[in-house]
Amino acid sequence: MKNGVQSRTNRNIWSPKPHHKTFVCLFFPDLRLHPHPHCPRSSPSVVEAHHMEVDFIFFAFTLLSSVVEFVFLHITVHQVSSLLVTHWMRAVIDVSPSSLLQELCRQRMSVKPPVERQEPISSRINSVSSQFSDGGPAISPSGRSSISSWSEEPAHSNMDISTGHMILSYMEDHLKNKDRLEKEWEALCAYQAEPNATTAGLKNGNAKKNRSSAVVAYDHSRITLKVENSQGNSDYINASPIMDHDPRNPAYIATQGPLPSTVADFWQMVWENGCVVIVMLTPLVENGVKQCYHYWPDEGSNLYHIYEVNLVSEHIWCDDFLVRSFYLKNMQTNETRTVTQFHFLTWLNQNVPETSRTLLDFRRKVNKCYRGRSCPIIVHCSDGAGRTGTYILIDMVLNRMAKGAKEIDIAASLEHLRDQRPGMVQTKDQFEFALTTVAEEVNVILKALPQ
Repeated sequence: MKNGVQSRTNRNIWSPKPHHKTFVCLFFPDLRLHPHPHCPRSSPSVVEAHHMEVDFIFFAFTLLSSVVEFVFLHITVHQVSSLLVTHWMRAVIDVSPSSLLQELCRQRMSVKPPVERQEPISSRINSVSSQFSDGGPAISPSGRSSISSWSEEPAHSNMDISTGHMILSYMEDHLKNKDRLEKEWEALCAYQAEPNATTAGLKNGNAKKNRSSAVVAYDHSRITLKVENSQGNSDYINASPIMDHDPRNPAYIATQGPLPSTVADFWQMVWENGCVVIVMLTPLVENGVKQCYHYWPDEGSNLYHIYEVNLVSEHIWCDDFLVRSFYLKNMQTNETRTVTQFHFLTWLNQNVPETSRTLLDFRRKVNKCYRGRSCPIIVHCSDGAGRTGTYILIDMVLNRMAKGAKEIDIAASLEHLRDQRPGMVQTKDQFEFALTTVAEEVNVILKALPQ
């Protein structure tokens, strides 16, 4: 019994458990473990090698698993930390517009209720191509859509920082002095352009080509068509070249929305002036009143005198505007050109858009398409004066500032527009909206400039 006990005791001491053997092998690699004397010793080297191999594999697998788990947890924690830091930085960087602009918008919206839309925007967008189409099938809008991209940075600007702050100070002065804007608008209403004759537009045969007798192109500032290519053997169209700094090259052509009888004249003007961008600022119908003729095809192509227009695509960018692309072909010369139309849907007559940001987003897309070109941009609404003048005023002033102009006088800029076309910017609300929109874009540009 004593020997038996002694044997069991020896077995407990000298026959290591698997984890004991692993520990011993790890820290005492030169130690040779022998089996118990009472155990079979027919092949001790084989048994020992087998146990050592199994223990080594088990240890290696455990170590590898621990490393993988550590790396995974480390990466996950790092990613979560980075995500939290990113969101925190965005929250810090994405500051709201200045209190000045917020106060301006609050004051403007408090005295003027939001425009009631006559029908759901989605319905108007889907049906806009079929208006005035004699019941023909409407082209299906492209599946591509996009939300407003106000978060996009403004285009590179050489605007002088002091000029930008001067504009913001100008706006602040209007807020503090309630009478200044009113007096400035009254002075603008009393302004008379010289010369201001409109003889050509009021001649027999031409008067019917005008949507409004109050907005007729000046004799000294009107687009003339080539008579030999004209459908009506006339050079008249109610459209005005708008110059900025270069009197030889107009930056814009301000015109009325085409009438059924002037669609061919419109596309002739597009072709002869090399235009590739059209800015349309009116819905086709407003409160049951036709604002503009549907001057492009619903689908496929239409022929307007010698100009074939093919609808290539229609993209809905957001609820407020969409973009169409056309192929314009001169059937006499077989030359073709791509023309892009930017259609703002929710700016109603004698009114202003609900927000400046939507129009600024629209303008950025127009200018991105136009960038690098020297031809004039065609801008039209219904009569080619109120909304057209407001858009051109905003774009012209911001372009001057982007080119580094040191002095900006928005009222004088409007007088410059009215020297070239009557009625540009028709209401005080439109003038105030132009001021607000310019100030809001200047505020964004200043934030993007290195301080």
